[in-house]
Amino acid sequence: MLKRSEIERRLYESLDLSDFRRLVTEVYFYGAGCGTPKFAGFLEKNLGSFFENATRIRVSEDLIGAVHSCTSEPGVIAILGTGSNCCYFDGREIKVRMPSLGYTLMDDASGNHLGKLLLRAYYFKQLPADLEGLFEANYKVKPAKVKKNLYKKDYPNAYLASFAPFVLENQGHPFMQALLDEALNSFIATHLSFYKKELKQYPIHFVGSIAYHCRERLSAMLEERGMMPGKFIRRPIDGLLEYHMDHM
Repeated sequence: MLKRSEIERRLYESLDLSDFRRLVTEVYFYGAGCGTPKFAGFLEKNLGSFFENATRIRVSEDLIGAVHSCTSEPGVIAILGTGSNCCYFDGREIKVRMPSLGYTLMDDASGNHLGKLLLRAYYFKQLPADLEGLFEANYKVKPAKVKKNLYKKDYPNAYLASFAPFVLENQGHPFMQALLDEALNSFIATHLSFYKKELKQYPIHFVGSIAYHCRERLSAMLEERGMMPGKFIRRPIDGLLEYHMDHM
């Protein structure tokens, strides 16, 4: 859990927020790990101190935000961004059938998963020479720096996800195609296995940059398994704005 001082620092350092904070009357925040009443209440209190004129503040799990951003109809909704998650929306409520155990054990096909696979391939000398040279030219990959970011600094999941763009930008390369397929197949075999019944009847919508940038490959993999790919939304904010405007 973030400390109050860290939340305040981030809020006040954002000029887009601090310049207009007294004009804000309603706040709706969606984030990973915000589904517990304890953390949601903690964050609502901190947001209330910053947006001092807000009369309504709501903090919800990121899966709820993903649903609101893309559909009002029943379907399976998946997040593939820095992290990954999945749920079924029955038209009124979301149903999550597995616990979220964080990036170390879960988050298949997420940005941090792709970063982990890429770093392992690099250090185990599995990258083809052309990709290896390109990777070294664009990223600082000395072991000491990598270990410091993974084991001594905050947010190692975000650090791992910072390598994901390299995978996506080079997904036309056979090696990267195989790496990406490994991650996507893992997501389908694990996360989506909890929703086999629903996926026979309803589409699956994806929210997040990872899914958006590999939507063609992911759609083909789903169709091969008899699943119906739905929307691929890179940034959910547009759909969330429309949702809240309609529900004012």
